Amino acid sequence: MALTPEQTAAVTSWVVAGDNLSTVPKKLIEQFKVSMTYRDVRFLVDDLNLALKDAAPKIDASDVTKAAPAKPAAAAPKSPAAGVDDPDGTEEEFPDAPGDIPAGASSVAVSVDKVVLIPGALASGDVTFSDGVTAKWIVDNQGRPGFTKVSQPGYRPTPADGEAFMQQLSAALQKRGF
Repeated sequence: MALTPEQTAAVTSWVVAGDNLSTVPKKLIEQFKVSMTYRDVRFLVDDLNLALKDAAPKIDASDVTKAAPAKPAAAAPKSPAAGVDDPDGTEEEFPDAPGDIPAGASSVAVSVDKVVLIPGALASGDVTFSDGVTAKWIVDNQGRPGFTKVSQPGYRPTPADGEAFMQQLSAALQKRGF
């Protein structure tokens, strides 16, 4: 779809002002009654050689000494039989491995379901993040991890929790032969 020079100038000013790709189509509809898809707006921004501004500054994760220490949160209670099959035979617990994550960075508990009942999933289980938020995770048949249910809508784990989750998930799945 071709925009008029006035519309193109408006889009340019919005992007320069810091609007993201999801707000530009809304503004186009509100101000000019022009409907464009997210993809069309993305191509338009590329065609105009505009640079989108990041909402959050990027953090250099390569140097852990620069990272701010995580606030100690109440860890989820761990069962006394951590690492041993549950009596009902449904889950295994894989608590934090002491050497994997820097001290105080995260306390994430990952459990793996013995039986996977989710269509298209190779493995599934539960995770409790250091701030107490719980989630159901799956690994699909292409090896991609994801979450199906999270106790707090819109939740995003901290980078330390995300890294701890991936390390523990990898170790747990390797123990199970994946």
